[in-house]
Amino acid sequence: MARRRKKQYEDGGGEHIRLTLTGMGHRGMALGRHHEQVVFVRGGVPGETVEVEVLRRYNDYLEGRVASVITASPHRVDPPCQYYGECGGCQYQHIAYEQQLKLKRAVVEEQLRRIGKFEAAPVAPTLAAPSQWHYRNHARFTVNKEGLLGFVRPESHWALPIEECLLLDERMNGMLGDLHGHCAETRQLSFRFGVNTGEYLIQPRIKNPALSLETGQTHYHETLQGNRFRVASPSFFQVNTAQAERMAQVVQGYLDDGVGLLVDAYAGVGTFAVLLASHARRVLAVEESGPAVKDGRLNAEGVGNVEFVQGKVEEVLPQLTERPDVVLLDPPRAGCHQTVLDSLIRHRPRRVVYVSCEPATLARDLRILCDGGFTLREAQPVDMFPQTYHIECVALLEGQGEPTPRISAKGTP
Repeated sequence: MARRRKKQYEDGGGEHIRLTLTGMGHRGMALGRHHEQVVFVRGGVPGETVEVEVLRRYNDYLEGRVASVITASPHRVDPPCQYYGECGGCQYQHIAYEQQLKLKRAVVEEQLRRIGKFEAAPVAPTLAAPSQWHYRNHARFTVNKEGLLGFVRPESHWALPIEECLLLDERMNGMLGDLHGHCAETRQLSFRFGVNTGEYLIQPRIKNPALSLETGQTHYHETLQGNRFRVASPSFFQVNTAQAERMAQVVQGYLDDGVGLLVDAYAGVGTFAVLLASHARRVLAVEESGPAVKDGRLNAEGVGNVEFVQGKVEEVLPQLTERPDVVLLDPPRAGCHQTVLDSLIRHRPRRVVYVSCEPATLARDLRILCDGGFTLREAQPVDMFPQTYHIECVALLEGQGEPTPRISAKGTP
């Protein structure tokens, strides 16, 4: 079957149309309708009447940006960042923070209703971040030919050099001046910072002798809830340390008494495995990445009931011979492999705690699990990324009934 051909304007060459914005759509854009066609609008706030410059026209929708505000929302504020709108890293700086939290809860509710078919999903109010600014501990910069660090402009390949980012930890911003102009030997630079330890990691190693900062570190350390974690350069770690601690508290609160085996799937460097160890008799941490498993085993030293297994969750989980009491899921944005969901339905743990950074795949996976015998008790959005459209969410499911007997290749239990 031939693919539909998309029609689109060149950037900046669109017509202007007048719209009333009625909600929030994908990638943090507001949405409205023009002649029954959906229009996604960058820089809008639901409830506003705006003039929109159309940037791209597709067969079934339009994309544009606010050219002028005719009737402003009471939730509109002046963005404090000089690069807002050019940088592309933030989408919500023009919206008051309390309204950002409500919009994120509404997005989770809408995805659970539309994709997950939950008519009355129990979505709690979004947990606000203690700091709306300077919360990020990790940034990936594009470096131009002059060695200046910046971020790629929306829908382009051009980097915008920046002097500071209002989302970065202030100490990281203080170090940007030392990096600018000295990193032309690389096109990409990763900068990670331990906000509770002061340690940092800059990759790759920069050979320029004029650079005063040490670079090329293989790992750094961070602490959460008094526990020290080693994080290697290829390993994942949450970008908002304070909210990572809050999210861990949410997960801890979802555990009941008498947890025997707790499986931490997609365990990373063992953050949850270590923080939850005191709540279970035994913790089995499953992680595919070799560097992350190495970190995790070091992080779990002295915690006698945590065991790491290196492997894909979809390969390890079906082979479990002991029924878990609790399974913690923290998959990538794409969600869980179908084999993982099938294994959970068969094992039927008492509780499943699902941590997700993508409401759409969360809703899809929750529907599969609930169709398989689980009940969704609560979905708790956590604002891990203020000023952006990204949403972290923790969902609690409870299993019902006994696990399904495992069937052998001959068809007998």
